Amino acid sequence: MTSLFDKDQILRNRQRAFRIADPGAGFLLDIVAKELAERLSVVERRFEMAAEMNGMDGRVARSCVETGRIEQMDQAEISAHGSETAADFDHLGLAEQKYNLILAPLWLQLANDLPGALIQIRRALKPDGLFLAALAGAGTLGELRDVLLATEAEMSGGASPRVIPFADVRDMGSLLQRAGFSLPVVDVEDYTVRYDNLFGLMRDLRAMGMTNPMLDRSRIPLTRRFFMRAAELYAERFSDPDGRIRASFSIIYVSGWSPHESQAKPLKPGSAKIRLADALKNVLPS
Repeated sequence: MTSLFDKDQILRNRQRAFRIADPGAGFLLDIVAKELAERLSVVERRFEMAAEMNGMDGRVARSCVETGRIEQMDQAEISAHGSETAADFDHLGLAEQKYNLILAPLWLQLANDLPGALIQIRRALKPDGLFLAALAGAGTLGELRDVLLATEAEMSGGASPRVIPFADVRDMGSLLQRAGFSLPVVDVEDYTVRYDNLFGLMRDLRAMGMTNPMLDRSRIPLTRRFFMRAAELYAERFSDPDGRIRASFSIIYVSGWSPHESQAKPLKPGSAKIRLADALKNVLPS
């Protein structure tokens, strides 16, 4: 497996986010917490043992517990700073068939082996256990990617990766199936956040622990001149009439169940009791 991401840098990014502790920069986690809690609340069952993997400050876990659907919640975090168990993005260290519910808020996009992480999560679920996750998808920070590439090409004649590649929503369903999940559901929500300028966006990204952790990133420090030019290009290309710039975030929401004999299964080919053409006679005009 070829690694894309520097796990040590991921850890440093998240530790810095905890030191900054800017509550306003957690708006994506707030969105995900509300969305996952709403999805959990419509599931008519209780989950005796749940786990939140790499949920930063635990706000997603708290929102889901408030639904009343969860009896006990374990928390694991790569930058463990309190009561959480130390975790990893690739080797999760989860006991097999321990949990009825596993939450994965906004970190799977940084797993070097996403299929492997999904397999580990599925194996950690008891039969008929539920997996709920949110991850940044393709289109996230597309404006920033465009501007940084253009600025570097203009100033140095080359370009290095400054924004990570994000998962495509069309691939997630097949990845869940390959990992052994039943009844997979995948959808995406797009959010637009506005800033006064590029520097406000970058400040939030640092406070969220979302700065570049790619292994092949350039180690040459960028100059103030570079960022001033990038801010100019961003304002030229992606600003609204009031002068504020736009930043896009596409969040992919996924759910899947650990297989169990009680779950609905698709009919086998040829097992239908009535032909489709005959059924349609009753609903289509002659």
